[in-house]
Amino acid sequence: MERTLLLKGASLGTERCILPRGDILVANGIIRSIGTDLPCPPSAEVLNLSGKLLSYGFADLHVHFREPGAPQKETIRTGSLAAAHGGYTTVCAMPNLNPAPDSLETLALEQAIIDRDACIEVLPYATITLGRRGEAVVDMEALRGRCVAFSDDGSGVQHDEVMLAAMRRAAELDCILAAHCEDNTLPGSDPKSEWGQIARDLELAAKTGCRYHICHVSSRESVSLVREAKRSGVRVTCETAPHYLLLCESDVRDEGRFRMNPPIRSAEDREALIEGLNDGTIDAIATDHAPHTAEEKSRGFAGSAMGIVGLETAFPVLYTGLVLEGKLSLERLLDALCTTPRRIFRLGGALREGEQADLTVLDLQSEYTIDSRTFLSKGHATPFDGRAVRGEVILTFMNGKPVWKKESIR
Repeated sequence: MERTLLLKGASLGTERCILPRGDILVANGIIRSIGTDLPCPPSAEVLNLSGKLLSYGFADLHVHFREPGAPQKETIRTGSLAAAHGGYTTVCAMPNLNPAPDSLETLALEQAIIDRDACIEVLPYATITLGRRGEAVVDMEALRGRCVAFSDDGSGVQHDEVMLAAMRRAAELDCILAAHCEDNTLPGSDPKSEWGQIARDLELAAKTGCRYHICHVSSRESVSLVREAKRSGVRVTCETAPHYLLLCESDVRDEGRFRMNPPIRSAEDREALIEGLNDGTIDAIATDHAPHTAEEKSRGFAGSAMGIVGLETAFPVLYTGLVLEGKLSLERLLDALCTTPRRIFRLGGALREGEQADLTVLDLQSEYTIDSRTFLSKGHATPFDGRAVRGEVILTFMNGKPVWKKESIR
């Protein structure tokens, strides 16, 4: 018997605009109809979403789920639950794992855990180089059908000749290289550590024609370089993270929850990132969700492990700090969280008839204070703990079935 669900009366965040009101009929996990005042089929479950916003599920191009290797920090299960709590239905899991997913055998270990434990779509990265050592390029041809992209995230590829070889192979296979850009001869606090390596990579990407994606852009120089490269026809895309869009150096305290790599930079850098997000230079917002144990984050700023969590706070902090402050439209925010990341990484999915019903329902009127103790992630270190926000994820559907539901929703 066909299982049907009628979602009634929500505003609909489509690929191009926000429709003030609409209904969505889901049958057997597929979006069958989108319209106004759709008739209710016999035996359909009806959910009244009047006053709420319904979007296709968010997609995060950059998360760390730590398994295999460090399940005390996060697991595929807890990470995917945290993602659902934040409205995400697709995430791309970075490869700084143990063992590193640099072969069919090691990638299969991670995939087996994903198949067993994930409650949303988790797509693994493979490494660019064997063991993430930056020396020998992996067998991309063997791995490309099993991974979403290639990255040595956590360590930039330091040698020009290695990156050139990787880009040439990626171009031949039409694969994405997603680069953590960090020159390890410079301190991370120096913006040139980031933008200097971006400048090198953009030259190589122009030479090879590969699809090149830059992770967690944080400096104004990086934004300028990407803008010019796009104008020149380089196949480059990039992401930034909520903390770089909302915080600057003056917000940082001597606490581990403010320590990440790259670091939070100046107010001028933050404004350049917002401008780049508005004009399309920055394509997507990714959280760089990077959980650690409470002990690892309790050693003060200088002694803390690098990384914060972000999946469960991204939408409310961005909606409150950018949209409600008039710095970004709601349409562009949804685009950067959902439509564009799906497009540039060819992930599929949209609020269209015939698509899988992976959906996120938002209450834009809900006001609350972020409390990391309520997180489903094992990690609780966030610079936004205690921040008053508006805009809450109240339902997340995978394949037409709720994987996260706020208790007050029936």
